[in-house]
Parts: sequence; structure tokens; C-alpha cells
Amino acid sequence: MSTPNPAAPLELAHGPAWPNRWTLAPLTNKQSHADGTLSDDEYEWLVARARGGFGLVMTCAAYVSPEGQAWKGQLGISDDRHDAGLRRLADGIRELGAVSSIQLHHGGMRADASISGHPLVAPWDDPDRGVHALSTSDVQRVIDDFVAAAVRAEKAGFDGVEIHGAHGYVLCQFLDARKNHRTDGYGGSLEGRSRPLREVLSGIRAATGADFQVGVRVSPEGYGITVADSRALVEQILASGDADYVDLSLWDVAKEPRDTAVDGLLIDQYVDLPRHGTRLGVAGKILAAQDADWCLERGADFVTVGTAAIIHHDLPRLVASTPGFVSEPQPFSRSRLEQEHLGRDFIDYLADGWDDFVA
Repeated sequence: MSTPNPAAPLELAHGPAWPNRWTLAPLTNKQSHADGTLSDDEYEWLVARARGGFGLVMTCAAYVSPEGQAWKGQLGISDDRHDAGLRRLADGIRELGAVSSIQLHHGGMRADASISGHPLVAPWDDPDRGVHALSTSDVQRVIDDFVAAAVRAEKAGFDGVEIHGAHGYVLCQFLDARKNHRTDGYGGSLEGRSRPLREVLSGIRAATGADFQVGVRVSPEGYGITVADSRALVEQILASGDADYVDLSLWDVAKEPRDTAVDGLLIDQYVDLPRHGTRLGVAGKILAAQDADWCLERGADFVTVGTAAIIHHDLPRLVASTPGFVSEPQPFSRSRLEQEHLGRDFIDYLADGWDDFVA
């Protein structure tokens, strides 16, 4: 079987085919208004990537519950006031030929109570950090908030949503084998620890239409998650029929696992799993045409791009016209980033939080 070209369309079990296998990563940009509504800067940043040829354009992580807001300037999808901006964004992406998705997020203990005005919650108590354990009914409420946000996204016109189950946020916190020792069915074994994530997925699938796409982002290691556990989880999601794709956040697609007892590259622990019609993508330091080709040759169905998509709003078109294309090296001037449709707040965030990104 021949390796697909990154420019080739990608069919999914539900919803529209992606025009190609280039996906915009759900990048924090801190450009939303204080109440979580869409700003013009955030709109321009995302619509420019649709214009630039990305097959799937994904928003930043958008909070599904007010208590889950994790940073200033975060996009919201928890309230009626967010609807108008979401509709505008979905329309703008579609008009330019890309498939649209909004990433659904709840910070859990990584939320910011000083911004949200709500106490921090997590699967377990952490009094030293002011974190309160979610009750069983609270867990169900959080699951319901994810489902309600997906319904809101569908009504706004988005083609799909991605569930943020990675990077130590609330659904990932439940997966933490070191600390999640709950005895109410939402902790202990992998089956219990993964139950919130799986119930979010099945709940969204049941509550949305047949043409609505559902993806999930997973951390394959770290955050109290072993490679063995994440492989088992990904295998279960691929077979469930509840997700159209799984997006593996590898940080570096060519890295080896932290666990030295695991042979081979980290990516290789997942690409051999039966797909059952579900697609599998990878993210992490994809900076060149050769990187994308290598991922697809290795067995991925698509690639998710962050850094290179920031500095090249038209990355897919540049790669198509220049097969040996390599992204420009850091750092970048503010004027260069403005040319790529980044607003001041996004550039400030990159300057403050990303080493050597802004000159």
C-alpha cells in the first residue's frame, strides 16, 4: 500500500473529508476577550490558516465550564454570549474551504481561580494548592459540560470538536495512575481512570448529528500515564466508533519513549494499532515537508502542526509548491509575526512564554 501524500484528501467516518492531511494545532493564543468571546485578532489568526490551505483548522482550547478557564484571553464555549463569535468563526473557516473544529477543554487543577472566580477542582483533593476533589455528581456535571459544549459548537456551524484529553488538564488528570485512587468508578484501574474521557466521547457522539466529527487529543506519556496505559486507551478509542480521529501529542514525532524498557520510537507504539475506520494523527516538531512525509510513511494518517503554522499561515501551499520546504528558523521579529496575522496579545504570549521565539 502506497504512502499517502500530505496533500491528499482524508476521509473520516463522519462529516466532511479534509482537503488534505495538514491540521492546525490547537494553539493557545490569549487573544479572546475577557468574557471568552471571540476577538477580531483571534478570528484573523484562524481564518488566515484556512486561507493558507490547512485541511482542518482548530481553535485553541476553549473552556466548557467557567471553573475550567485556565488563562486570561482564553476562548469560551460555556455560555450563550459565546455563540455569535463562534458562528462567525465557523462561517469564516468554511467559506475558505477548510474543515473547522473547536477544541473542548477544562483546566481542572490547572485552571486559574483568580481569573475564573471559581475554586479549583480535580479528581482528588490537594489542600496545599486549594484544590477540591470533584464529587461523583460533579464529575458527571463536567462530562455534561463537555457534551453541551459540543452541541453548542454544532449549532454554531463547526464541523466538529476535539476533546482535550492531554497535557495534564482535567480529563488527563483522571488518567494519572499515581494520584487518581478514586473508588467511585472514576479512578483506580485504567478502565476507571479513562471512564470520564470515554463518557465524554460517547456522550458527544450520542448528542450530535451523523455528520459531526469528534476527535480527541491524548498524551502518550507523562502526567502519570505510562506508554502501556496510553496504548491500551488509544486502542480502545480506535475501536469504539465514538471518535473519528485520535491526535497524539508527542512533543517530538521522532522521540524515544521516556521509559527505556519500551523499544523503538514513541510513534511506533501506536501506528500499528487496528484503526477500525478511525484516523490517527501525530504532533511534535513537524517543521519541514520531509517531517510530514516521514510521519505518513511511519503510519500516521495526518499531521498536526504548531510552530511552523505560526510563522507560515500558508504552510500547506508552500510545501506543495516546494517539496523540500523547511520552516524558517527562530527567532522572528514582531513585524514578521504580524504579517502572519498574529495580534499583539499572541505575540506577547510567545515572547514571554516561548524561549527564543520572538526577536
